[in-house]
Amino acid sequence: MTRKAGWTWWSMNKQTADAAAQPRATATRSAGNTAAANRAKMPLWPIFKRLLKMIIAPRKGRFFFSIGCSIFSSAVVAYNMTFTKTVIDRYITPMLSQSNPDFSNLYRAVGGMVIILSLGFLANLGYSRTMAILGQEFQRAIRDEMFSHMQTLPIGYFDRHSFGDVMSYYTNDTDTLRQMISQAIPQLVVSGFFMLTVAVMMYIVNVWLALLVTAIIVIDYLVARFLTGRSGRFFRKQQESLGLLNGYVEETMSGQKVVKVFSHEDAAMADFDVVNDELFDAAYQANNNANILMPIIGNIGYLQYILIVLVGAVLMLSGFGGVTLGTIGTFIQAGRGLSNNFGQAAMQTNFVIMALAGAGRIFQHMDEQSEQDSGTVHLVNVTQNQAGGWDVCTQRTGHWAWQDGDTLIPLDGAIRLDSVNFSYVPGKQILHDITMYAEPGQKVALIGATGAGKTTITNLINRFYDIDSGSITYDGLDISRINKTDLRHSLGIVLQDTALFTGTVYDNIRYGRLDATDEEIVAAAKLANADRFISSLPHGYDTQLSGNSEDLSQGQRQLLAIARAALSDPPVMVLDEATSSIDTRTEALVQSGMDALMKGRTVFVIAHRLSTIVNSDVIMVMDHGRIIERGNHNELMEKRGRYYQLYTGVFDLV
Repeated sequence: MTRKAGWTWWSMNKQTADAAAQPRATATRSAGNTAAANRAKMPLWPIFKRLLKMIIAPRKGRFFFSIGCSIFSSAVVAYNMTFTKTVIDRYITPMLSQSNPDFSNLYRAVGGMVIILSLGFLANLGYSRTMAILGQEFQRAIRDEMFSHMQTLPIGYFDRHSFGDVMSYYTNDTDTLRQMISQAIPQLVVSGFFMLTVAVMMYIVNVWLALLVTAIIVIDYLVARFLTGRSGRFFRKQQESLGLLNGYVEETMSGQKVVKVFSHEDAAMADFDVVNDELFDAAYQANNNANILMPIIGNIGYLQYILIVLVGAVLMLSGFGGVTLGTIGTFIQAGRGLSNNFGQAAMQTNFVIMALAGAGRIFQHMDEQSEQDSGTVHLVNVTQNQAGGWDVCTQRTGHWAWQDGDTLIPLDGAIRLDSVNFSYVPGKQILHDITMYAEPGQKVALIGATGAGKTTITNLINRFYDIDSGSITYDGLDISRINKTDLRHSLGIVLQDTALFTGTVYDNIRYGRLDATDEEIVAAAKLANADRFISSLPHGYDTQLSGNSEDLSQGQRQLLAIARAALSDPPVMVLDEATSSIDTRTEALVQSGMDALMKGRTVFVIAHRLSTIVNSDVIMVMDHGRIIERGNHNELMEKRGRYYQLYTGVFDLV
């Protein structure tokens, strides 16, 4: 059963690939679209309030300093418009009738205005620089918070969410927030205060022309409201579609070999076209509505310009309202300034809506419930005292115990599952009444067809998921009482798919125990028989590996994973197809190291290659979530049941 939510590649002939692309893509995106629909219903105002609180709270001083600078800058610009009336009416007009005009007063007025404009320039520079820094700081802070929270999420969260969509939170969504903080919010503050200041100034200078400008601004508002409403919906859809697109690209790239081997390129491109077209349509509609806003506002502004001149001239010539040439010049500037700032504010509103759509996605991620852990029993290092008892030790001793309050319970590795039932999705049960025992030091093998529930059992022992009913005990303790971190420290896992990280070979093996010395790493590599191939690398253990480690074979990557587990030196081991990617010759080299690694430990082995588990103490044969046979190799062969059929080749593990 495939649990990872994401894209499903359907088998089909090339001739039907294009025709089936639309329904296939629609079906595979159903989970993502449902989440998108839920986010689309989220109201923007609560998101904005929460976001604003996150922005302001840690950086109040600089934020309000920036707002103060923007307000002062806006006031300077507004005052500059009234200066036009002053220059024309008080200085220029009187000098027109003078035969020998005195320019000294005009020079002083202009000089004073230059000083004020210079201060406005410095204020503008101050708020622009401060908000740019705040935007970058907030982007860093929210990414840190998102990543920290992501480390606390349960495995089930990543089963339900595409990796590409999650990556989109860290890139596209946080970038829209940065742009909103550094550009949109300052522009909205500047434009808002500017319009308020200019409106008050206009009504002080002349009520009639102010009413004319107000009427035109109302028309601007109605147009902007209609267009921003339409573009806002599509900007939100654009962010959702972008996340889905990233998810599809990420999964297709990670499965590129599968695409190639099944010649699925045409169908993959057809699916991509469907997703990409959705993003294109949303982006086209969003930007189309947003980009026609300024031309419309601009043309209304030209109409306003003409009306101000005509109406102002009529009022001035009729002597009504005290309109002067300076008044008309002031209103021409003020009207154009109002129209431009109103258009800018409307444009920035679109970016705010887009950023809030991204914030909604981020907050949904951050509001995901962290993995719950009510365990109070902890794993401690112990050393034996003279009385034969155990004492807690801060140093690594190789002996462990469970500390339950004041009681120390030696860690023996006895694991028991009693009548366990489990389902990943309610109503679709995976495990049915599983009862099994692993005594200390025993090697327990789980075999069965793909989907039988083998890996699920080991996931439950690690408490990656919690059971529906029944119980799982570890040395007599219910694992729900054991702290999850300590529980997982007691378990070493070697998975079929090896995850390596960017860093040296030393770093990748040290991932099993961060305080390990170089000598301990080399010893662990020798135990896993990985030392030979590591020594042949260009820089040995200091060889730099990339995340995908394409320069290593699958078998070599598997050996590093085994060395990592050996370094952690856990009392219980889980080997999930640990040698599946190793050839027969390499397997012979590894087997001795694996035997040494498993010695004295409780080991769960999941294997399709039955030759690797014939020496197991107990073999569990599973089928459709049930244990149908149990016993050692000889006992099961004597029963001549399913195991006998698998071992002799009558049935295959598929």
